[in-house]
Amino acid sequence: PGGYLNNTEEFTSGGPVGAWSTGGNMNASSAERSGVGPATTALAFGGTPGGIALTEQYNGSTWTAKNVLNTGRQDGASAGTSPAALYFGGTPGAKANTELLNGTSWTNKADLNLGRGYMGGFGTSTSALAASGGAPPAPTSNVEEYNGTSWAEVQNNNTARRAMAAAGVDNNSGIIFGGNSPPGTNLKALTESWNGTSWTEITDLNSARLSLGGSGTTTAALAFGGDQPPASPNHVAITEEYNGVAWTEVADLNVGRSLIVGGGTTSSTLGFGGEPGSGQTSATEEWSSSSNVVKTLTD
Repeated sequence: PGGYLNNTEEFTSGGPVGAWSTGGNMNASSAERSGVGPATTALAFGGTPGGIALTEQYNGSTWTAKNVLNTGRQDGASAGTSPAALYFGGTPGAKANTELLNGTSWTNKADLNLGRGYMGGFGTSTSALAASGGAPPAPTSNVEEYNGTSWAEVQNNNTARRAMAAAGVDNNSGIIFGGNSPPGTNLKALTESWNGTSWTEITDLNSARLSLGGSGTTTAALAFGGDQPPASPNHVAITEEYNGVAWTEVADLNVGRSLIVGGGTTSSTLGFGGEPGSGQTSATEEWSSSSNVVKTLTD
């Protein structure tokens, strides 16, 4: 009685908060494209219908057509960042083509050893990995490593699958997640981590799906959109964030779609193209996330 209290309280928020917002539409509606970040200068290339050669670049608000691929295709995988991008594999058929964008034009590089589409690709334009994918008549667990000159086969991943997403910084560090393993739908929530030598199964996605988008690194990744047949509607808006330990569901895409691609980080990613249902879309969405702060309050 007669005194007063001098209280100090520490408030800690619940972690990162993020949301998707609408960006500028692409020049062409397309799905099954590939692309790289960062979000403010992202590149999109290839895609449907029929395996196009179109390349577009984003400047933070609008898309501009750039020099086209030497070989039009869809369902390929990519590595690198804008303006130095690597595009490899794809369909129709089982493409082995590899092309390098040097900021201005595409140049043919050494082919993959095993032509295929629907791979998980990550890394840089001189240090990339191509994992699993569709190699008719069934998915493969084949993995190849690119050193800037040629592709070499390395250890297979644990589960053969196709239409997964990937994230990683080079051919020594990355993850692949989601996908499916025909015959049948056989959706996968599996996440596998590559350390440059071997693959390790780590925490599953919360929602199994195929044809989803991915971005980020081995310890900070984003998984967005995808396909969940035979559910109806099967094109989902689900977004999950990986912190190196577990996947957490965060804010959904504004429009659910499969065959979406993108690039960037867990704080800034671009997602574009895909199929929201029937037909294809030119829609672009921008993901932005920031961590809440820690405050000290004194009475």
